[in-house]
Amino acid sequence: MTALTRYAKLECPGVWRESVASQRRDVVVSLGDASLVLSDGRSGQALAHWSLPALVRLAPEGREARYAPGRDPDGETLELDEPDMIEAIETVRAAIAARRPQRGRVRIGFLAAMVAGVAGLMLFWLPGAVVEHTASVVPPAKRAEIGQAALKDVERLTGSACTSPLGDRALTRLSERLFGSGTVILVMREGVPGAVQLPGRIMLLDRNLVETQDSPEVAAGHLIAARLRAEAADPLVPLLRAAGTMATMRLLATGVLPQAAVSGYGAQVLRTPTSGTPPLDDLLDRFAVAAVAAGPYLAQTGRRPDEAPAAFPPILPDADWVGLQAICAD
Repeated sequence: MTALTRYAKLECPGVWRESVASQRRDVVVSLGDASLVLSDGRSGQALAHWSLPALVRLAPEGREARYAPGRDPDGETLELDEPDMIEAIETVRAAIAARRPQRGRVRIGFLAAMVAGVAGLMLFWLPGAVVEHTASVVPPAKRAEIGQAALKDVERLTGSACTSPLGDRALTRLSERLFGSGTVILVMREGVPGAVQLPGRIMLLDRNLVETQDSPEVAAGHLIAARLRAEAADPLVPLLRAAGTMATMRLLATGVLPQAAVSGYGAQVLRTPTSGTPPLDDLLDRFAVAAVAAGPYLAQTGRRPDEAPAAFPPILPDADWVGLQAICAD
C-alpha cells in the first residue's frame, strides 16, 4: 500500500513513547510509502518504522490523536496534534480498510447465496417432492373420491359413461375376473385412447374395444396394460401436478382437494397417448395371472408372444359379452 500522492513526504512533530515504562520523547514523524517513520529531531536517526496497514488509533476522534503500531497495550505509542498529518494518516487507514476483505460482507454474501439456493430448491424441487409424498400417503378412500372428481372432469369432454342393466352387470363381472374386487370399469362414448386408469382404480375403456371385437380378450388386454402403466406411474401424480402445489399441500394438510383443482385434468388424460406399452414379459405374466389369452391383444398392438398361446376359460359368458357390446346403444 502506498500513501496517497497528495501526502507524499509529509512531516510533522510528535511525541513518542517506546513503552508504558519509557519517557515521552519528541520525534519527527514522516509519512512514507507503506510506513510511518519516527526519527530523532536533532540527530535525524530513525527510531522506529510503523507499518501503515497495522496502525491502530487509540485516542477518540478529535483534534489530537494517539496511535500505536499494533494492539499491544504495553507497546509503543505516538501522539500527534498536527491536523494535516492526522488527516493524512486517517485517509490512508480508510483506504487500507476499504481494500481489506470484509467479514460481514462475506457472511452476508454467503447467506444470500444460501437463501437463493434454498429458494431455488423450493421452486424447482419442493413442488415435485410434495406431489410425490402426498400421492404416496393418500388413503384408498380419498383416492376413490379424487378419482370421482377426475371422472367428472373427463365426462365434460367425453360425455357420461355408457350404462345399461346388462352392460353394467357385465362390467362388474369383467372387473372381478381381471382384477378382483375394488376396481370400477366404465365404457366411455368417445375420446378415450384405448384404456386408461384414473386415481381410485377407476378404469375407462373406449367403446370401440367392445363394439368392434368378437370377444373380450382385446378389451381385457387394454385394461391389463392400463393397470400395469398405472402401477408403474401413479395416475394421482399428474393429477396433483395439474392441481398445483398449494392445492396439493392443502390435500396433505386437510384431506380436501376441491373440484376446481381437478379442472383440466380430463383434457390431459385424453390427450396423453397410451402407446407406452409395458414390457412384454410383464404383460405376459399379468395375462397369465388373470387367465386371459394374450394373443388377440398383442396381435392388435403389433406384438407376438414367443411361446404358444395357453388355453384359458372364457373371460365372460356369451350373454354378458353381448350385453356389454350393447352398453352404449341407448
